[in-house]
Amino acid sequence: MPVLRRKLDPGTVHIDTDSAPRIIQSGEDFLEEDLPVGTRVIYPKPPIQGLPNPRGAIRHAINHPLGCDPLHAQLQPGMKITIAVDDISLPLPPMVTPDTRQTALEVVLELLSDHGVDDIHIIVANSLHRKMTEGEMRRMVGTEIHDAFYPARYYCHDAEQPDGLVSLGETRHGEHLRINRRACESDLVIYININLVPMDGGHKSVTVGLCDYSSLTHHHEPQTIIDSNGYMDPAKSELNHKCVRMGALVDEHLNVFHIETVLNNRMYSDQLEFLGKNEDDFTELDRMKLKATMWTTSKLPRAMKRTFFHNIPSPFEMIACYAGRTDPVHDKTLERCFDQYAVKVKGQCDILIVGVPYISPYNVNSILNPLLVQVMGPGYFFNLYRGKPLVREGGVLILCHPCYDDFDAKFHPSYIEFFHRLLPETRDPFTLREKYEEEFANNPSYIQMYRQGNAYHGAHPFFMWYWGENGRRHVSKIIAAGAENQHVPEMLGWDRAQNLAEAIANARSHLGRTAEITMLHLPPILIPDVE
Repeated sequence: MPVLRRKLDPGTVHIDTDSAPRIIQSGEDFLEEDLPVGTRVIYPKPPIQGLPNPRGAIRHAINHPLGCDPLHAQLQPGMKITIAVDDISLPLPPMVTPDTRQTALEVVLELLSDHGVDDIHIIVANSLHRKMTEGEMRRMVGTEIHDAFYPARYYCHDAEQPDGLVSLGETRHGEHLRINRRACESDLVIYININLVPMDGGHKSVTVGLCDYSSLTHHHEPQTIIDSNGYMDPAKSELNHKCVRMGALVDEHLNVFHIETVLNNRMYSDQLEFLGKNEDDFTELDRMKLKATMWTTSKLPRAMKRTFFHNIPSPFEMIACYAGRTDPVHDKTLERCFDQYAVKVKGQCDILIVGVPYISPYNVNSILNPLLVQVMGPGYFFNLYRGKPLVREGGVLILCHPCYDDFDAKFHPSYIEFFHRLLPETRDPFTLREKYEEEFANNPSYIQMYRQGNAYHGAHPFFMWYWGENGRRHVSKIIAAGAENQHVPEMLGWDRAQNLAEAIANARSHLGRTAEITMLHLPPILIPDVE
């Protein structure tokens, strides 16, 4: 019998009028869950059609920039130029090749060559993220660019390099900024950005991507997070306001030419394309593919499943490209970004259900450890909104994830100590910051692993914990549905449920039987525009 639904917003928001299975990603697994009658299910918008000629769109943008002269008019033989590019924390998962960054680099490098510019460095703006492996760097820009520039002129930013950073001064609020020396000493900095969500790009690109730990302490801290009404609405984000103020220092001292690209949400490749559909629209073939996928993954060890999913690139497509000065470029970028991701939603809910998939910006080719499950839940997923939070104050957040106690010692060494040593003592972000953050940030072993290896900076797990503070303060309970152990949810301050049905019963017992339920059908990404 077909499921009847009342559509509130065509293709995106539905209310269940009969119990029907919805697909939920829980780590490396896919669940089919029956939701209670009356559950509101919010789906992403369909992908916007990609531009037919991305290379041509990039050329047009740099020849018709916003707020400054065309790129070719700013070039002279003998100039010193630094090209900064976003790291592989975006997009998620990594996109099919050629990566948009490669396409933009090819256009820009050809133009620089035509104008006699050969003093060029390409820097990955990874800030305190882990440095990319050589294989990841090669894949991102293509073999030809990699072989021509790596390693002397194509490398990752080092936020701990002695004499490798330059102070640009302070804002009138006392926020000091130090950024990459090579960028500061260049005649022109060209920043190539990928915009997947509205909190990326703009002034954040240089001020965060090319800075040091001390510069991040002004906005990657608990009070700034508390003062931000969501991360996806820049106008209401204190974090964004501080980046803008610090970005003014960059614009005062450097000539920065931004190239920002906007991607659609075509996350799934052909074999998994059905996962981006509303389940009501499944064909028989789609249902067969789902059953086959669930059966196959159920038979594989977790590490093998993780490798399988990380090796499936996403067919994201460019839907816009803008170039020029920071503010006018980013204004246009945000407009197009919301065209793809913003979904009109009427009213808040009492219980919000979200599946936590296997990937985040911080575990590409790695493990979604407990701290990263936390940053995805009360951090990013809670903050996926414009206007006001999707869940009411005092509501319940249900996260579907096994919450395995598993860490990558190569990529996330400081996370292990943070989780097992610090969280048993306190979950208070201010105490953690005042008592322990600098110890981790200055730990010689963590600095060495960041500089010479592929480890996240010692301070990074603190930022991940702070990111979830607004979500923790806003809801009255977080429940980990399907958690395979008790101690991880307990360490995070969450309840544990064997499955989603038990989690919903727990939430209703806490709030009352009439509590309104909403499910965010993620991924792909969506941003509820809550009225």
